[in-house]
Amino acid sequence: MTTSFKCKIVKFSLLCIFLPGSLLGQEVERLKEFFTFYPNQKAVAKDSSIYLSKFIAAPVVSYSPETDFGFGVGAKYLFKFKGSGEETRVSNMPITAQYTLNNQFFLFSGFEVFTNQEKWVIEGNLLFQNYPRIYYGIGSNTPESAEEQYDYTQFLFEPIFLKQLFTRYLFIGAGLRYNHIFNTTVKQGGLIDTNRPEGFDGSTSMGAEVAALYDSRDVILNAQKGWYMEFTHGEYFEILGGTHTFNLTRLDLRHFFKISERNNDVLAFQFVGRTVRDDQPFSEYSFFGSSEIMRGYQEGRFVDRDLLATQVEYRKRFGQSRWGAVAFVGAGDVYSNIDTFKFKNLKPNYGAGLRWMLDKSEHLNIRLDWGFGNGTNNLYLGIAEAF
Repeated sequence: MTTSFKCKIVKFSLLCIFLPGSLLGQEVERLKEFFTFYPNQKAVAKDSSIYLSKFIAAPVVSYSPETDFGFGVGAKYLFKFKGSGEETRVSNMPITAQYTLNNQFFLFSGFEVFTNQEKWVIEGNLLFQNYPRIYYGIGSNTPESAEEQYDYTQFLFEPIFLKQLFTRYLFIGAGLRYNHIFNTTVKQGGLIDTNRPEGFDGSTSMGAEVAALYDSRDVILNAQKGWYMEFTHGEYFEILGGTHTFNLTRLDLRHFFKISERNNDVLAFQFVGRTVRDDQPFSEYSFFGSSEIMRGYQEGRFVDRDLLATQVEYRKRFGQSRWGAVAFVGAGDVYSNIDTFKFKNLKPNYGAGLRWMLDKSEHLNIRLDWGFGNGTNNLYLGIAEAF
């Protein structure tokens, strides 16, 4: 990406974030209200103890190196079940439909639902996309010169049901994961066509997962304090359309805390681990880099069976205004087995970002991040924090 083009993206993104606040002032709230619907408004008028549910739908613009600019519609349903009070956190059911300048389309929802008094948590992912991806080969030292594009369509459905056990914030349960890759197109005579990794021309992963979740975050969309730990282990079989037998283990650990009581500055930590074994298809390998962790590296810049990555982010809020900024630093790598992992091979990333608070009551931000890695840097524009 050229410097001049990056400057244009920065200018465009700054306009997206700051133009509404600088020109509209109090009209920002009115604009937000225009896109907000309250499904239970009449019930709340009769009973003030009921949480006022919100359904927010609006045009969205995003940017990442994998997609270029994306345009579409985003909706978010924030609610509590009747009978839930302050002890129950707000359930979040988002959905985004976008088309990008890279001729991609995707429909995505990553949901987290709390039942009354948080006795149950229902979480998961729903994804349907047509996604051109860049491929450099398998391993942590693949050269830039190996770059080639391949295309595929994906349908992913992963619901997980967890019950509160032993203590307030601990949930244990199970679920299913279905990941179908089809309509694949690779470059004839290219690296993928030559190496032909297992499942390169399509695959279906069908498996059962066990899961444990510890979630004490105060706010789901933008936590200021608390812990988040999610562990899942899935066993996949050649049943119900499954094409491969393997197992997949994932760990996501996060911690948030305020720097001081005098301001709203937050220090956030995250550690991610992922390992896959046996006869896994190519689509289940670990892909290094994204808009969420290892920002600066294009998603899939490095690919292998296992991944470890960590990041620290300082989040600054400027008084009671809508404006904020972040600085982040991290490191990570992919590898084929634990005995091949070496700390000296960890790849660094760092960067900074700007924030503009779209919804003060839910701490929902528009974010613009600029991430840097070894010889690479990329911009990310979107809604909600990276983690």
